[in-house]
Amino acid sequence: MGRAIGERTAGGLTLAEAAALDPEAVLERVGSRPEGLTGAEAAARRAAVGPNVISVHRVRAWAVLARQLRSALLALLVVTAAVSFFVGDRTNAAIIAVILAVSVGLGFVNEYRAELAAHRLHTQISHRVVVRRDGVSSSVDVRDLVPGDVVQISLGQVVPADLRITAAEELECDESVLTGESLPAEKEPTAVTTGAELADMSSCAFMGTVVRTGNGQGIVVETGARTEFGRIAAGLGERQETTEFQTGLRHFSVLLVQVAAVLTTSIFVINLVLDRPLLESLLFSIAIAVGITPQLLPAVVTTSLATGSRRLAARGVLVKRLVCIEDLGDIEVLLTDKTGTLTEGSISFVRAVDPSGVADDGVLRLGLVCNEATIEHGKAVGGNPLDVALWDAAAGTPVAPTGVRTIATIPFDHERRMVSALIDHPTMGRTLVTKGAPESVLGVTTDVPAAAHGTLDAEFAAGSRVVAVATRPMPGATALARADEHDLTLAGFLVFLDRPKLDAADSLRRLATLGITVKVVTGDNAIVAAKVCRDLGLDVRGTMTGTEVSALDDDALRSRVIETTIFARVGPEQKARLIRAHRAPDRDVAFLGDGVNDAVALHAADVGISVESATDVAKDAADIVLLEKSLGVLADGVSEGRRTFANTIKYVLMGTSSNFGNMFSAAAASTFLSFLPMLPGQILLNNLLYDTSQMAIPTDRVDEELLARPSHWDVHFIRRFMLFFGPISSLFDFLTFAIMLGPFGAGAALFRSGWFVESLATQTLVVFVIRTRRVPFWRSRPSRALLGAVAGVIAVGALLPYAPFAHQLRFTALPADFFAVLATMVVAYLLLVERAKRHFFERAPGPVRRPRLPQHARERRVRRRGARWVRHAV
Repeated sequence: MGRAIGERTAGGLTLAEAAALDPEAVLERVGSRPEGLTGAEAAARRAAVGPNVISVHRVRAWAVLARQLRSALLALLVVTAAVSFFVGDRTNAAIIAVILAVSVGLGFVNEYRAELAAHRLHTQISHRVVVRRDGVSSSVDVRDLVPGDVVQISLGQVVPADLRITAAEELECDESVLTGESLPAEKEPTAVTTGAELADMSSCAFMGTVVRTGNGQGIVVETGARTEFGRIAAGLGERQETTEFQTGLRHFSVLLVQVAAVLTTSIFVINLVLDRPLLESLLFSIAIAVGITPQLLPAVVTTSLATGSRRLAARGVLVKRLVCIEDLGDIEVLLTDKTGTLTEGSISFVRAVDPSGVADDGVLRLGLVCNEATIEHGKAVGGNPLDVALWDAAAGTPVAPTGVRTIATIPFDHERRMVSALIDHPTMGRTLVTKGAPESVLGVTTDVPAAAHGTLDAEFAAGSRVVAVATRPMPGATALARADEHDLTLAGFLVFLDRPKLDAADSLRRLATLGITVKVVTGDNAIVAAKVCRDLGLDVRGTMTGTEVSALDDDALRSRVIETTIFARVGPEQKARLIRAHRAPDRDVAFLGDGVNDAVALHAADVGISVESATDVAKDAADIVLLEKSLGVLADGVSEGRRTFANTIKYVLMGTSSNFGNMFSAAAASTFLSFLPMLPGQILLNNLLYDTSQMAIPTDRVDEELLARPSHWDVHFIRRFMLFFGPISSLFDFLTFAIMLGPFGAGAALFRSGWFVESLATQTLVVFVIRTRRVPFWRSRPSRALLGAVAGVIAVGALLPYAPFAHQLRFTALPADFFAVLATMVVAYLLLVERAKRHFFERAPGPVRRPRLPQHARERRVRRRGARWVRHAV
């Protein structure tokens, strides 16, 4: 015991060396013992080797700032400012520099806040593991594991560190994250001496792999970045899949680039033809290109998502990636499990009966000896909920088994849907006891009494969950295999009850008002599921079993699932097939599940949803984690996702139409004026003030009809909107030009000042008309924050021509009667836009639809959802 901890764990004993040693030798080498480390030893080792994490996620301000500086638009502005400075136009250079600083600052502040929000969300998603410390089993966070810990792993768990297996029962691990092999690898405690090849190390389990069947115990050999997974992950970048929302943003950006290129090139050529100075023409063209771009779109999007994430977190919805908030609002079909969602999830044991339905405590005793619950001091502290319920019911009663010794077990798996135990019983002798789904157990049972089917039907009709128990004498047997599960005798049934949730009916109605079709995917009996659904008011249009699903090809399944509400007794791959069958080019499918058998379906869904109490593999596969398994909480999340998207699209529609109109007006005016209608710095300042007023849009109210159905990106819709409303803005710009040149006889400075104030007022106030399809203020009120922001920006714009530094901005004071004319024009403009809005939406009443990701791209996105938990929690 003379070597330091660091030497033992960080290179003194590799996993390959541990595989070649007996468990006792491994314990000695890592300085541990069968009863585990003491609490003091574990704390000392954690201080020496650090937390069990691949990498520590920190929110770095410099990294966020660097992302703000990687903008092509920003580079364009820097070049513009530099050119202006070196040719002597230092005022314009200073204006652009200030605009740059404010723009970068706003983007930085909002993205940094969003990063902090995302970090706080991830810290709420934890993974725990059962560890032996101080001779007692307890649950600890996986980040607190240290070399030498003795841990237990079971079905559905993600292996939390590199382990040397010391005990195993039918243990198999999915190692595809490391090896790419689709078949799970068998694990056994026998020492392997064939070398250090990963494929030969069957006595070891690797961090990041998933327990597919069985359970086991192991000694932690390596943690964190020193594990096999850690060494691989260290050389890989964090590649995040592209969401539908990000795809829409990219298509929108392409549209802006196209429009800016046409306007910029046209204006530059026209100014050269008119013999304008080359540099002035270039700067003006660049300013037009910048002016048509919603400069703060990333900041507005980030603010919307961060605001949405905070609201969702307050409602118990944790989003792993902020952009997934938009996808949450896209849900139109929800496939969910039953237990804990439609029911309370608190399973209670009701009774044990023989095949004819007569009470029989002997069946309960058999259920207790064939049991996978973790028992400490006679109490169940974890395990299968049905097994825990049995022990809770038997606590303090004479039915608890005594004098029974377990020889071997075959753990439960989702293919067999059974668990078996070979026991020594005081009166029955050496006996095989099998317990599981009635269909599975009856399938390996002989001479089933006729009354048994009647008993089952009665319990199912009452909404009870039923587990069958059967036995077979096995005198002299010392081992147990799956092949032994045959020719059993039915002992009876264990009856459980999981009552419907009191608020589930209201939650289902809320989801219906959001346009979401709810379907149930359960491992339970179809009759039980149908009764629960009908009790909650869910319209059951049809049922299918896993056997029926398997019998259909993909085309036939797609036609059947549309008219089906309940899918019962389905396995993991069948759930994934159901997800794919429900998909359509304009329909997003979500799946809500919490078990290991739900992971494949969670990966396959457009939006995977799990709960904080779920198995590790389910939480890792999900995009959304609910702190409470409730459809009501999910409905809140869907509404928030749609609200976030609606507010984001408001900014896009208003920004593109207003900016396009103003920049088109500037381009047209430059062809007949002897001076530029607005200087480049003034264009940028105008755009910045407008964008700043729109930063309050994420706080805005959203009309109920926009929450009733999902809305998506549609670049064609945005283009039509821009080309329809942009010219209306230009019409009033031209009216302003005529008034400034005519009655006011404006020169360059007065003309620019008047148009600056008018364009800022019209494009800022139009937000109140375009933000809703209803009559503004009367039937749809904006948020106070938006009201205040718009009023403040208009006030700033109106006062700029009178500011002490107005001459540096090339502004001059406006006559008082200009504002009377301005007020008249603004009112007329808003009334005209309101009338045009009704006409526009009468012609295009449907929701904004997005260009969907191609099917192969969606499948690729699904495949990239690997063991992301290691990066976030481990």
